Amino acid sequence: MKIILLPGDGIGLEVTAAAEQVIRIVAEHFNKPLSIEAMLIGGASIDADGIPLTDETLEACYKADAVFLGAIGGVKWDNLEQKLKPEAGLLKLRKSLGVYTNMRPVKVYEPMVNASSLKSEVTRGTDMVIFRELTGGLYFGEPRGSDSDSAWNTMEYSRLEVERVARKAFEAATKRRQKVTSVDKANILECSQFWRDIVIEVGKEYPSVQLNHMLVDNAAMQIVRNPRQFDVILTSNMFGDILSDIAGVITGSLGMLPSASIGDKHTLYEPVHGSAPDIAGQNRANPIGAIASVAMMFEYSFGMDEAAVMIDKAIENTLTQGYRTVDIVAEGCKVVNTEHMTEQIINNLRKLMQGKKKATPYIDPTYYMVFWSEAD
Repeated sequence: MKIILLPGDGIGLEVTAAAEQVIRIVAEHFNKPLSIEAMLIGGASIDADGIPLTDETLEACYKADAVFLGAIGGVKWDNLEQKLKPEAGLLKLRKSLGVYTNMRPVKVYEPMVNASSLKSEVTRGTDMVIFRELTGGLYFGEPRGSDSDSAWNTMEYSRLEVERVARKAFEAATKRRQKVTSVDKANILECSQFWRDIVIEVGKEYPSVQLNHMLVDNAAMQIVRNPRQFDVILTSNMFGDILSDIAGVITGSLGMLPSASIGDKHTLYEPVHGSAPDIAGQNRANPIGAIASVAMMFEYSFGMDEAAVMIDKAIENTLTQGYRTVDIVAEGCKVVNTEHMTEQIINNLRKLMQGKKKATPYIDPTYYMVFWSEAD
């Protein structure tokens, strides 16, 4: 297993350190040869090399079996021109690797049902995954630019771009609860009308899957009103960016959310949260999103479902034991820092690996990810 780590900026360094510890422990337990190399991206790369993503880093990512990214950006680089900002490095990385499908699971662990500002009867049982098209749309459309009197961006999608992410979403739905909700703005935007037409065409290839359409403004409301109605959400780049952040309200914090970006040749994993410069370097970041992203890495890049199960269960056990970082504090909980939370998850992971709890992994046909079933 050859893995490139891109810690990036802000709390990216701290959560990547947590992710690396878990990667090494899993590789050792399963006797997998492991090569890990850390490289720069974003503001760290700007400071060192003058650009947010170097050819050397990109070449290393091409040769890797998987890439893990921490977070990028910060106020230090906000006044740079657009093409030199840290975010430009991330967009170039995604486009260059061709990771056109971004999967963002939104799962509420039972110990976390009261962590959200929403009522527990709303959050309990939430289990959906957002499929976000990642390399097209408004973030990459040309022309784009600005002058002293105006600014402009282009939202554009080709048939291929819509078809391939739609198929990923429908395939996932066949292994989950057989439902795809395609989110667009087809009442206003020609691009969204095109998106809807192509999704309908692709949906005909999956007759067992129920397809419905929802306008993005309504979807934003419905996600916080009744998240359990959703199984697979399929949407465009910008809408997926916004909706997956809204979904952070359900779990109690963006720090809880992982993601996997999948292409035909390469994969990229990253927690959904940003660089959080206000708490960077203070050992306060929530490492769960990063560690859960590692679970997705072992499942999708390395086919190690058992490892993914163990990591997910270790996270849940740690939360059940009452450990919380500052972003998910609850009454009666044990507030710990980044390192301590990571240690507790690793301790629980080691217990599972040592067989102190007999358990059998299985894949629930109603869910795209892997669950854990404890033996009697």
